[in-house]
This record gives sequence, C-alpha cells and structure tokens, in this order.
Amino acid sequence: MASYTAKDITVLEGLEPVRKRPGMYIGGVGSAGLHHLVWEIVDNAVDEAMNGFASSIGVTLHEDGASITVSDDGRGIPVDVHPKTKQSALEVIFTVLHAGGKFEHGNYKTSGGLHGVGASVVNALSKELVATVRRDGFQWEQRFRQGVPQGGITKLGPARGTGTTVYFHPDSTIFPKIEFDADLIRERLEIASYLHKGVRITFDDQVSSRKDVFAHDEGIVAYLQKLVVARGARAVHDAVFPLSKEGGVRLDLALQWTEATDELIRSYVNGIPTGSGGTHEGGLRAGIGKAIRNYIETHNLTPKGVTLTADDLREGLTGVLSVFIAEPQFQGQTKDRLNNPEVQSAVDGLVRPALEHWLNHNISVAEAIVARIVLAARAREASRAAQQEVTRKTSPGNRLNLPGKLSDCTASGTAESELFIVEGDSAGGSAKQGRDRTRQAILPLRGKVLNAESASLSKVLENKELSDLVTALGCGLGKNFDATRLRYGKLILLADADSDGHHISTLLLTFIYRHLPQLIHMGRVYLAQPPLYRIDIGKETHWALDEAQKAAILAQHKGRATPEITRFKGLGEMMPKVLWETTLNPKTRRLLRVEITDALVTDRVINELMGKDASARFRFIMDRAEEARELDLT
Repeated sequence: MASYTAKDITVLEGLEPVRKRPGMYIGGVGSAGLHHLVWEIVDNAVDEAMNGFASSIGVTLHEDGASITVSDDGRGIPVDVHPKTKQSALEVIFTVLHAGGKFEHGNYKTSGGLHGVGASVVNALSKELVATVRRDGFQWEQRFRQGVPQGGITKLGPARGTGTTVYFHPDSTIFPKIEFDADLIRERLEIASYLHKGVRITFDDQVSSRKDVFAHDEGIVAYLQKLVVARGARAVHDAVFPLSKEGGVRLDLALQWTEATDELIRSYVNGIPTGSGGTHEGGLRAGIGKAIRNYIETHNLTPKGVTLTADDLREGLTGVLSVFIAEPQFQGQTKDRLNNPEVQSAVDGLVRPALEHWLNHNISVAEAIVARIVLAARAREASRAAQQEVTRKTSPGNRLNLPGKLSDCTASGTAESELFIVEGDSAGGSAKQGRDRTRQAILPLRGKVLNAESASLSKVLENKELSDLVTALGCGLGKNFDATRLRYGKLILLADADSDGHHISTLLLTFIYRHLPQLIHMGRVYLAQPPLYRIDIGKETHWALDEAQKAAILAQHKGRATPEITRFKGLGEMMPKVLWETTLNPKTRRLLRVEITDALVTDRVINELMGKDASARFRFIMDRAEEARELDLT
C-alpha cells in the first residue's frame, strides 16, 4: 500500500491556484472563459462609473485579435505602499487573491466585483499584462508575466487627469484557442451603456478597423425598445412601464407586453448580466403577478370559464430589470445568478404598488394588457383540449396514463411496432439507446415479477410491474381483453441470457398464459435471444447464445487464432450498438415465437429457452421463486 503523509499534500501559493484550476475562477478555458477575462476588467471600469467616479470607458481589440486594452477616467488604482504587505497597492490588487477596494462600503456603494479576485485572475491567466495608472499628477506602470511582477512599479512622468488602463494578452498555455469575438464584446459594451446612462463607452476594433461609441441617456427604456424591435412582435401597448426607485435596493425597470408567445426578461445586478436569473427576477415576477391580479379583481375583469396562470400573465412580456445592491451574493465567481433572499421581497415590494398604480392611471393600456392575458389563457386551454383530442383519437390506449418508465415509440398502434420488456433500469438504458425509436418501445421492469400461477387475480392487479405491462399494452386482460386496443404488433420478452433471465422470462410467460392467452393465440408474443458470449477469433466476431453454442464455435475454429471470449453478465453491460446488432435489429436478430398447446408452452419453446435437460432445469428455476409451484408441462 502506498504511503500517504504530510509531504504528499500540495500547497498552492499566490496565483498558482488560478493557473492550476482556472475553471474554478472563470468557468472554463473555452470561449466563455476567455471572454470572462474581458468582463472582469471592464466591470472594474464600470464600477468606477456607476459610483460616479468615471464618465468614459474605452475598450480596444488589437490587430492581433488576441489582446485587449481597457481604460477608464476613474480615480486610478492607488499606487502608494500598502501598510500590511509593504508592496504598492497596484501590485497587491493584481497579484493577491481577495484583495481590492470593494470590501468596505466607503469606496463603492455598489459594484460588480466583490470577491477581490477579478484583476488578479486575469493577471494569472495572461501571458503578459501591463497596468498603467494616472493619478497624483503622474503616470505609473507595472508589468507582469503569467501573474509574476517583472519589477516594481515605475513612475513614467507627469500626467494630467486620472484613470486606469489595463492591457492583457491571455496565456496560450492556459487557453487552447485565443480568438476574441468582437460582436460579443460590442454587444456587452452597448448593454452597459444602457444600464449606466450618461457613461460614454468606446469600442475600437482594430481587427476590422471599426470604431463604435455607445452613449444612451434614455437608459434601459431605450434598451427595452431595442429588444421589442429585435423580437419582431408588435407591442400590445405603446407606453412603456418605467420604474426607477430605491427601497432596500436601487431598481431600474422597463416593461412592455407584446404579441410574442414567450416571455423575455433581461436582468442585471450592479451591471452584471444574470442569465440564470435569481431572487431579483423572482421578486419581479411575484410583483407583476400580484399587481395584475389585483387590477383584474378590482375592475371585475376576471374571465369566465378560464383560469389565469402565472405564465398567462407574462406571456409576450418583454422586460429589462437592473438592480444595484451593496452586498450581492452571486452563485460562483462567474456571477450568473443572484442568491440574496432579501432582494426578492424588496423587488416585489417596489414593483407591485408601482405597476398597480400605473395600470389604474392608464386604463386603456391596462385593458389592452388584460385582453392579451385572457387571450393567452384561452389559447392555452384550446391548445390543451386539441392536444387531448388528438391523443384520444390516435392512441389505441390512453397515452396520458402510460407507465412513467415506458419509452414509447412514435409508431405505436401499428403492426410494425414492438414492445420490449427488459429487466432493470440498466438494461433499459442500453435498450433505449440502441433501439429504433420509430417502431420499438422499451418498458423496464424491476426484478422478478409476481408468479401469476400461484396468485389470485386481485394480487396480480395489485402488482405494479404487471400492472404497468397491462397498461402499456392497452388491451386489458381476462374478460376485459380487447384486441382492437392493443398498442403493439409484437410483445417481446428481452431478458438476460443466463439462468436469472430464464427465470424472469418464465414468470412473464406464466402471467401472459394465465391472463393474456389471446396474445399467444394471435402470435404476438416472442422471446428475444440475446447472446451470452462474444467470441473474437482473428478479425471475426461470433455470438453464442449459451455454453453449447460457445463450445460449437470454438470447436469449429480450433487451431486458428487464440479466441478472445467475453461473457455478458447482463444486457446492461452491452453497448447499445452491440445490443442493436445482436438482438434488436429485425434484419439480424433471432426471435422465438411463443405457441400454446394444451399446457403453458410447447416443448420446442422450453428446449430452446432452457437448453439441455429443459424440464428439470425449468422446474429448478421455478422452485427458486418464493411463491412458485410446479407447472404441468407437456
């Protein structure tokens, strides 16, 4: 046994953890992770702007397409010596994780960067990074390679104004492909200009020699109008619902209902897009729902014969929600979802009264919105009724009540359709992946089913596995059997090729013979014959159903290459492709049709199912069942 002691514990220092596990900090090293570096530096510039310290931000994509410069006219990163580390504050920010000016509320009321890792992570994952600062009447610079300072901070000379400029080139040893998407960056910057009205953002794309300037004094109302146009759906009302308010959070909101069939909400927290939503979106939806329901009830507009759901209320809604909070709790460093529980009630409390007041003072707009909602509800009800009618007409059995584990085929009800009964979820998974979805359905059963030979009909009906089988077939059983409702052309028992599989097949045959004998009379019941062995001899592959076939194949090829023999412990071990080739494919498989004589099944079926000494082996397997009793076999 290998020793495991303290010397086996690796301690990563400085920025080593970032380079070792970049996915923990930027989500991965693909395109999304690469662009996350840009967002981290841009967000720092935006934080200066949203707190009133900057009015202009510039982003340059250089001609090589693989390096970026971000600049702002904010206060400039401090360059004086940090009292604890004895290094310049600039060097601390770019080389120490969880170091920054956003942990104390005195510097930033709100910000997108909260963990103090953004700048240092970008530095760690860059082949080269250059930070330039203008403040205190001078220009300062410090250079880094793969997160390591290449000397101390340098005073370049006198300079007017203040601000920070960061140039970085991602490291090709970290990112397999370094290619920035100019359109993606352009879109992100334009959105930032909507969210922070009054800020001028410039994007200089030197790869395509294109320069864009974004400045939107109308803020998110202009952004909403752009989204509505982009959706290509006519607005239900011309007036946009705008809301800018503070109460627990600072909130900017714009809403407009359209004729689109879905809901579109773009949400942001401190300028960071939250694609996965979060508590702020939850509060918005709750506030909208309460306001509209209150309006409908107050004005007696509740529709008859239809119930309004939350989805009906928001169908066609287009909205932009931007909140600013002091202590956002994001889900992970990528900040895709907001988790603050208190934000939900705060947003709800701001939106509900404001929207309700707006509706009551814009009656024509409110009536248009309610009419749109009622139309959505009636369309939903009509669609559901139509779907149920189509289902009722096209299904030989009732699809709505089919077993949950049934993986149905698209052609159920036709003579070509087949229902395979398999044992266990593992075998069911292989069969589902390997089947022909058009004509082959799979129903996994759990374990050995009830022995119907020694159980009453009431016990049989109480057994979930057998009940699921009858439901899937759709034809009923016993006196209630109706062949016209049978959903499949073939019922195929697909069990493992070993003794346990034989036992399961026997129990199922017993049930079918006692309660669904018409299926056997009609020639609809089959036994699949999966191989027990795979034998590779040279470049040839042979399949053996049992020991006897294996011995025959080996004897036939004796003296040739050394055979490689694989024994399948069960169908779940077979690759879906192998299961298709050997057992499911109608062109290559071997099925055994079950036939009735005066007893359960013919000797031919028993012999082919059980091999040599069939009767004795059959009884041995049956005796292993807890409730088994010997069958009278011919």
